[in-house]
Amino acid sequence: MDIFRKKLERSAFGVCAWMADRMGIQRSRVRMYFIYLSCLSLGSSLLFYFFVAFWLNVREYMKEGKRLLVK
Repeated sequence: MDIFRKKLERSAFGVCAWMADRMGIQRSRVRMYFIYLSCLSLGSSLLFYFFVAFWLNVREYMKEGKRLLVK
């Protein structure tokens, strides 16, 4: 089970981990709240999740670009 969890965390976008680190709470708690929120909101919170995932991905590309310009 631990192997499956680690594989899933590596392949996911890392939105819940980023939010948990930002708020200073456990990652598993944020994931649990997100799952509950998704069920209660009939999945509309997935739009928020994908938006944040896209934003984090673009942010990483911008950091990479700055690193390439500095060298």
